[in-house]
Amino acid sequence: MVKQDFTITSYEVRDIRFPTSQHLDGSDAMNKDPDYSAAYVIFYTNDKQVEGHGMTFTCGRGTEVCCSAIEALAVKFINKKLSELVVDMRATHRICTGDSQLRWIGPEKGAIHLATAAVINAVWDLWAKAEGKPLWKLVVDLTPEQFVQAIDFRYITDAITPEEALVLLKENESTKADREAEMREKGYPAYTTSAGWLGYSDEKVRRLCRKAKEQGFTHFKQKVGGDKDSDIRRARLIREEIGDEGVLMMDANQVWDVNEAITWMEDLLQFNPHFIEEPTSPDDVLGHAAIRKALYPRTRVATGEHIQNRIIFKQLFQAQAIDFCQIDSCRVAGVNEILSIILMAKKFNIPVVPHAGGVGLCEYVQHLSLIDYICVSATTEGRILEFVDHLHEHFLDPVVMKNGRYMTPLAPGYSIQMKRESIEDYTFPEGKVHKELAAKTTNHKA
Repeated sequence: MVKQDFTITSYEVRDIRFPTSQHLDGSDAMNKDPDYSAAYVIFYTNDKQVEGHGMTFTCGRGTEVCCSAIEALAVKFINKKLSELVVDMRATHRICTGDSQLRWIGPEKGAIHLATAAVINAVWDLWAKAEGKPLWKLVVDLTPEQFVQAIDFRYITDAITPEEALVLLKENESTKADREAEMREKGYPAYTTSAGWLGYSDEKVRRLCRKAKEQGFTHFKQKVGGDKDSDIRRARLIREEIGDEGVLMMDANQVWDVNEAITWMEDLLQFNPHFIEEPTSPDDVLGHAAIRKALYPRTRVATGEHIQNRIIFKQLFQAQAIDFCQIDSCRVAGVNEILSIILMAKKFNIPVVPHAGGVGLCEYVQHLSLIDYICVSATTEGRILEFVDHLHEHFLDPVVMKNGRYMTPLAPGYSIQMKRESIEDYTFPEGKVHKELAAKTTNHKA
């Protein structure tokens, strides 16, 4: 039961797009001109002061598809009482994933699953606000039994059962308060991707590496896979800036075939990359295993931001295909499914190193790393959270970084609520920003 009950009375869905392609922010070998965007949903309640906000990250075109899917799901929550939803979050999750007709266009993958993430995360945001807690604290305060009750174990009991999950959670239950106090004081360690976008000039990369070092970062990620000679030159440049003591990670964003990934990385191993991220198709479990077998332990394999559900993560763990689990807060179906993946990662002893960046993903995943550390893994060894310094100014409670660490969020909710002005200005295509861009394009053509 929640402290104060609310009824969802209506919802709003917005297609929000930021024109980041103009400066090649977010550019990589596969995504050459992304416009960081969000399919965004708001649940309104019988109390005008309390709303549930959720979003799923997109890259521009196609956001309207996710918005249509959100519309199909959000309507199912109208007139639902929050107390009824949170008493069995597994059942609430299945309101979205278990619809026998909507399920056909997944199942549990693609645009309908992205939409599920937005809707389910909005419910968690509403619940956290009703309790007056940040999302991570809401989950940390759940009993192990309540934690497990939020998870749909369908299709993963061959990897982890509810009983095993309870054992894992109870192992560290007595020391949760110590880890929570530590995080409130020190924050969670981070690495930066902001210096390594593929479309940036060498001079800009060098400048941003120096800036990040001044901000306390010791871990840096480089985008690779566009041109091998350029990758080698850029890796040498970054190594010059961060020194041998700095940690360099690489990210190919799915651009290679399996054998190509192995041969390309052979030429980059001289720069001591900590891992290669998304070396091939996110659906290719055996391909990842082959790449890992060829390159381990000279470098390691990471993936997750495009892994579509807990079932594919299960197979990656079982096949010993990855060394780092890069959960994404809204690629899979929201908090519920994230909890299942974190627990599987714990059982298979794979560090959780979440994917962030984009728009809103840093705000989201800071909560997830805190949940992992305080409730599940009980260690930060081998774990570090991605940070990208873009678009935080559009959120009511943006991330706070200090000395290369995420400072623990304290405001109630999931930190994902956008400022109303940003929602209005960047709604596509009628928002002020997009009208101005369209006018410039028309004038240029004239």
